[in-house]
Amino acid sequence: MSISEKPAAPVGRAPGGRSSWPVLQEPQGLIVYMCLLLVAALFLFGVAFALTVFSLKDLVTFTALVAGAAISVEGSRRLGTPTPAGFNRDLLGAWWFPVVLLLPPVYSLLIPIPVYLMVQQRTRRTLVHRRVFNATSVGLSGFLVSVVWHGVWGDDLVGGLGGVVESGEPLTTGPGVLVAVLCCAGFTVLNTLLVALAARISSGPGNSLRPMWDREALIVDAVELCVGVTVAILAQLSLFLLVIAVPPVLLLQRSLLYQQLQMAARTDPKTGLLNAPTWEQEASIEIARARSSRGRAAVLIVDIDHFKRVNDSHGHLFGDQVLLGVATTIAQQLRQSDLLGRFGGEEFVVLLPGSDTTEAWRAAERLRTQVGGMEIAVDGVPVRITISIGVAVIGDHGNDLVELLTAADLALYRAKETGRNRVCLPAGRPGAGGTIPGPREAELTDRGGPAEPTDPREVS
Repeated sequence: MSISEKPAAPVGRAPGGRSSWPVLQEPQGLIVYMCLLLVAALFLFGVAFALTVFSLKDLVTFTALVAGAAISVEGSRRLGTPTPAGFNRDLLGAWWFPVVLLLPPVYSLLIPIPVYLMVQQRTRRTLVHRRVFNATSVGLSGFLVSVVWHGVWGDDLVGGLGGVVESGEPLTTGPGVLVAVLCCAGFTVLNTLLVALAARISSGPGNSLRPMWDREALIVDAVELCVGVTVAILAQLSLFLLVIAVPPVLLLQRSLLYQQLQMAARTDPKTGLLNAPTWEQEASIEIARARSSRGRAAVLIVDIDHFKRVNDSHGHLFGDQVLLGVATTIAQQLRQSDLLGRFGGEEFVVLLPGSDTTEAWRAAERLRTQVGGMEIAVDGVPVRITISIGVAVIGDHGNDLVELLTAADLALYRAKETGRNRVCLPAGRPGAGGTIPGPREAELTDRGGPAEPTDPREVS
């Protein structure tokens, strides 16, 4: 597992003339956390390096495993590398785990360096500090688990810092394989916790995160664990057997990337929410179901107020943080049955199955209040974010998705024209235009059109 790695952006200048390095735009707590992990990794490397007796056999094994990882990286490059927001998983553990089990712990701190350098060069360039954090997280997790593994078969855990000669021999026994599986599972848990803590610090206390493990993630972790232990056993028997391990690993890696590409095609890369086409498809199904059962449903269009000013004043990296913060705050307030997506730009759409006008208005007000209370700061200066929301309810403002989105869009227009940071209902049932309204590309006040009359049902 690794934390989401955003594409690298050119280093610019802050409004005050100060260099605005991407790492300095991260929350202060995250910067401190990453520095502490890096210092800990460097300290442990120094201690383990002093205690390790290096051998030619270990160096050859390390080189062979790095070569296997390089082949996996090259194989994934040809499919492309989707980068959804949040947690990303891969099958590089097939090469981390053999290093943990077969070599002294110091090698566990070393292997992420060449592997992630290849990832950076061969897949695509991303923010360097996040790449460094992911390498540090993998290195620390592998080092601590390797110390435990060597300590189990050696005299004590302290002695395990320098490694145990022929530490791979237990892999040819049943108890040894069981201990190896437990150690590799511990590696996965520890690495996930380190990454999840970083994501939690980055998102802030007011935002929720997607779960660390769901069904698909558990399957991927289980496959990675089994493959990693199998590769370690083959490497222990003979390094030449790694040749037959590479094709299955590549096949599994391609299968995982194919699933991620499918997910990337359905989701928005900056927020992890459903993208507009996917949301429209699933929302249409829900609305048709509600009509057939004579049920209720509501559609909300949420727009971030003055978002263009945020980008112009604080930069697009901060704007991306605002988008993610608003998305996670909204998701935290919704039910599991609700459907949330990014409509484009600074707009989000929500489908509330089973909600009438009163329930939809209350839900919209709750979203507006929670987003208004978000804690987002630039250089220690808090920036207040507000949203405007247009609400439309099936039966009252339309009978299909096109009509509901048109009505909600008109209500949102009125909310922006009458002061922003408010919830509005449409003045009446609009005529269906036959097409779904697209997201706004700029603030509504720039349109230059007259405001619609105030409706008595409007809530501000």
